[in-house]
Amino acid sequence: MKVRIKKLDERAVVPTYGTEFSAGADLYNSDTPVVIAPHTTTIIHTGIAIEIPEGYCGLIFARRGLATKRGLAPANKVGVIDADYRGEVCVILVNLSNEP
Repeated sequence: MKVRIKKLDERAVVPTYGTEFSAGADLYNSDTPVVIAPHTTTIIHTGIAIEIPEGYCGLIFARRGLATKRGLAPANKVGVIDADYRGEVCVILVNLSNEP
């Protein structure tokens, strides 16, 4: 299946797979470095738009490393990218830890 990706920001990084057997691709922040204060929520800009094929959706899940090492998780637990959405993909992250 082909998924078209468009960079909306020159700093954007196209999603990548960490290993040959990765279940999903990693998204990247396209903005300047972000510090999320403890127990707050922030929108992370990826700088990309994705064309999800009709009949499918994109899903954004927490990664083990961010959750266990930094206490970061998607604020709504699972992000959904609808097949007809063509705007910038953003991730709403919450810092559940006591550290910035």
